[in-house]
Parts: sequence; structure tokens; C-alpha cells
Amino acid sequence: MTGSNLGIGFIGSGFVTKFHLEAWRGVRDADVLGIYSPNTAHAEATAARARELRVGNARAFKSIEEMIAAPEIDCVWLCGRNDSRVQNMQAICDAVQSGKGKLIGIACEKPLARNVSEARRMVQLVEQSGLLHGYLEDQIFAPSVTRGREIMWSRAAALTGRPYLARAAEEHSGPHSAWFWQGELQGGGVLNDMMCHSIEVGRFMLTKPGAPRSSIKPLKVTAQIASLKWSRPEYVEILKRTMDVDYKSTPAEDFARATINYTDEDNNPLIVEVTTSWSYVGAGLRLSLEVLGPEYSLAMNSLDSGLKLFLSREVKGAAGEDLVEKQNAEQGLMPVLGNEAAEYGYESQDRYFVQCFLDGRQPEESFYDGLEITELLMTAYMSAEQERTIQFSPDGLDTYVPLVARGLWQGR
Repeated sequence: MTGSNLGIGFIGSGFVTKFHLEAWRGVRDADVLGIYSPNTAHAEATAARARELRVGNARAFKSIEEMIAAPEIDCVWLCGRNDSRVQNMQAICDAVQSGKGKLIGIACEKPLARNVSEARRMVQLVEQSGLLHGYLEDQIFAPSVTRGREIMWSRAAALTGRPYLARAAEEHSGPHSAWFWQGELQGGGVLNDMMCHSIEVGRFMLTKPGAPRSSIKPLKVTAQIASLKWSRPEYVEILKRTMDVDYKSTPAEDFARATINYTDEDNNPLIVEVTTSWSYVGAGLRLSLEVLGPEYSLAMNSLDSGLKLFLSREVKGAAGEDLVEKQNAEQGLMPVLGNEAAEYGYESQDRYFVQCFLDGRQPEESFYDGLEITELLMTAYMSAEQERTIQFSPDGLDTYVPLVARGLWQGR
């Protein structure tokens, strides 16, 4: 620990790590001091970006073990690829248990793992290490979500009854990196990649503030997956050319929806409806949320921004993402998010976990939450494959791997 600040090391140097670095400008009491990536050049560039943002005097490390052993590293943010998640966690725990480092805590990006077996291994490893642990689910820390939940429960629900239906969606036109598109590496398609967000934010909104996660219980899951856009011949060619991914022979779903039936403490029925898509074309990433209660409703859409910019046909600049994540156009009336890292929840999320680790306090959003989300995701894949509603939790869930993740799904 440098002075009173925690020293943070990142495993991974890609898109999500860079989002965290942007968010870190709003984080106190912790400095980003290390970056590890299998790609040394990427690690060096990301460390340089951290220094440029003045969020910490970060340096690139040659291995996870070297970073854990560095005396300035107190906590780790695990943001590497899904197919390396368990391997990276094993390396962290081996280093800690062998006395090479003295970590306080670890925070893991979503999803916790590619399947339930891997998720249980992640939990087992963190328990063996004795580390504090957090599950990085940014959407439940988004200011519009947390403030909306606070007001809804303190005013509306307190007077007329708890909310009973939450609808959540995350949609964009597709991932940045090739491995996200490959079911065997990522663990599936859009369902595994993005429904983890929507399920958790829906559950979060229906849970009374201060009540444990177990106060509402999942009963059954009904789901559907499809490849609506990216298996079309012209888009198969685009993916082959831009990502070197073959969706003709091994597609992954670009659309998924699920309904999760819950029950509350008094055995009242609750429902979470979620939709996710890599086949949405709009201004950019769209996060939407709706909650219904007896005499009230709540709604949020990330593209309903307070700032909009109109660009005529004569404005012919280069393509980019300077207005909104996953931006699809550079002309017309475009929404602009002034601080995406804050509005998506990264800033509040990182502040929360830093404070928990600094105080020696186990975060409420933990690896156990990541495990339950993985169980719900895999149950959703089961439901989609069998085309029926599945009671939670089904037999065989611990060893189940979706057809998409095995390269055996044919797109329907």
C-alpha cells in the first residue's frame, strides 16, 4: 500500500480494462500501478494510458506471478479473456498461497466464468486464498439505476407494495474483439456475453434495499436464442474479413431473450424479462430498463441522453466511438454521453470495491453472485436448446456446456 492508497493491478489490457482506467479518474484512495497481459505491447500501451490519465504510475509486468509479488500491488482487477479466467485465477491464488504476494482482494469482471463448473472453481479458488472478492457488474452501480431504485422503494413501494416486474435489455451491433464472437472461447454468444448484465440488474431492482440476495428466489427459466443477422451470407463474409471468424460453420447466437420467474419472501410471484442482442443497429449501445409496481413504473434508456449533436451530410469525418460506445454512424442526430464510464456505472462500481477492500470488508456483490448468474445463464441455454421451460436449478447443471460453446450449434 502506497501511503493510504491501495495499489491496483489489472490482468488484461483490452477494452474493458481501458473503460476501468477512464472510470478511475473518479476513484479515490487507490492507484493503478500494474498491468499484465500475454501481449506485452498491449500491456505497455495500457500502462502508458494509465499514466497519461494520471490514475497511477502503472508499469507493465511480464507475468501474473511477478505482479502479485510486487510489494506495491494490494488488489487485482481480473479483466482477461473468458477462456483464461480460471487459469488466471489459479495463478493468482498459487502466488498468494505460496507467500509471493500479500493481496487484500480481487474483483472479477463479468461473467465470472464460461459455465457453472468453471464458476464453481472460481469460487473454490477465492475461498482457498482467503481474499476478499467482488463481482464487477457495472450496471447495478449506474447512477440512474441506483437512484431510481432508491426512490422507487422508499416512496412508491413503501406506500403501495413491492415491484413485481423488471424488464432489462442490452443491445448493440457486435463486439470489438474476435474472441467474443467464438463460442468456445467466450462461452457462448450474446446470451453469455450480455445477459449476465440484464439478469443481475433485473434481480437488483426487484430486491428490497438491505435485503439479502436470497430474499427472492428463482423458480424457472424460459429462453430463446437465434442468429438473426450475422449468419446471413453477406454478414458471414464481413465477419470472416474483419474478425477471421467463420459463422457459416460455427455460428453463435446474436439474439437472446429469457423470462425468469422468481418468488419473494411472502411467496408473491415476480418476473424478470431480459433481451440481449448483437443485431441491434442504432446510434450505439442501448441499455434499457423498466420496472412495474402496483401504482408506479420506472423507465431508463441510455440513448435518451441530455446532450444530442446534429451532423449534416457535409460532416464526413472518420468512423469512431467518440459520441457513444459501439457507435454506428457519424451523421444525423446523435446522442452524446458526456461521461460513459460514470453513466454505465464503472466509476461508482470501482469506488465501491476500492472502499470495501480498503476497509477490509467483504463486498455485497461477490463471486457467489457471479456463480448464481452463471447458473441462470446456463439454465437459459438449456431452455433454448430444449425449447421448454426449465425449473431452477436443473439436474446436470454443474457439468453442462451449451452447444454454442462446444461449436455444435447450427444457428436454429
